[in-house]
Amino acid sequence: MNTQITQNTKDLQVDAQFPQTMREDEIDLRELFSVIWQGKWLIIAITAVFAVGSVIFAINQPNIYKAEALLAPASSEGSSGGLAALASQFGGLASMAGINLGGGSGTDKTQLAIEVLKSRQFVGEFIEKHQILPELMAVEKWHMADNSLSFDPELYNSETKTWVREVALPKRAEPSTQEAYKAFMKLISVNQAKDTGMVTISLEHQSPFVAKQWVDWLIADINRVMKERDVSEAMRSTEFLNKQIELTNVADIRAILYKLVEEQAKTIMFAEVRDEYVFKTLDPALVPEEKAKPKRALICVLGTMLGGMLAIMIVLIRHFARKEI
Repeated sequence: MNTQITQNTKDLQVDAQFPQTMREDEIDLRELFSVIWQGKWLIIAITAVFAVGSVIFAINQPNIYKAEALLAPASSEGSSGGLAALASQFGGLASMAGINLGGGSGTDKTQLAIEVLKSRQFVGEFIEKHQILPELMAVEKWHMADNSLSFDPELYNSETKTWVREVALPKRAEPSTQEAYKAFMKLISVNQAKDTGMVTISLEHQSPFVAKQWVDWLIADINRVMKERDVSEAMRSTEFLNKQIELTNVADIRAILYKLVEEQAKTIMFAEVRDEYVFKTLDPALVPEEKAKPKRALICVLGTMLGGMLAIMIVLIRHFARKEI
């Protein structure tokens, strides 16, 4: 009997505490809305400041234009197919002689070209060859009326063509290759579609004409660099193979070496007659007429929302801080 009375007493206590908790939560929620309503003018003021600031910030951002080109990997008729046939025909004899004919399992030439395009050496040589360092790192504004660029006088003196920026060591007034590479990689994007293999090269700049010109230069330069690499390698291989032919008297091995020399000659021939050696341009870059960024409306909306949330947090923190005191 006493146990039942004790249990009933506990149940009554729980039932009494539950609605009390509900009331406390309800009061807290009302208090929260009340605090926000009391601080509405502060919230409106802070939100308005952020809204005006975001508008000013968005207006002062320069227009950025994007030029892009669609490329297709050039067919590799030449050495790959010939070497594959040669491997199937003389693979056994070649392995006995210590010669690796491959058989087409090498690195994808398109992927290799993309990695070369993103390399520090290629980008550094590209910037040096075309003398685009001021246009890359010191542009202040593009003037649409006369298609001219103005440079930041605190960074670059366009009249004397000298760098005047003030930087701490180890940096120098003229940007280094590493600085230029980092700045350039922020502007360029190279993507290859997994399903089609097509490559898209895009570049952003304040001047749409500069963006288009740089894309054209990039395509021409990567084709030239990859062509020179293959021709140089083929010439060295030919020289080595001719020496090996002179050193062997085995007819079958000499036949393999002569075939290899023939394949290297084909590589050189195809490289010399094709300007678009690695990439063929399907859709060339055009001078963009519309800006790619900034998205000023989005900047204003996000800035205003940030200001509103920050204002509400300030009002709530002030209220509960005073309440604890």
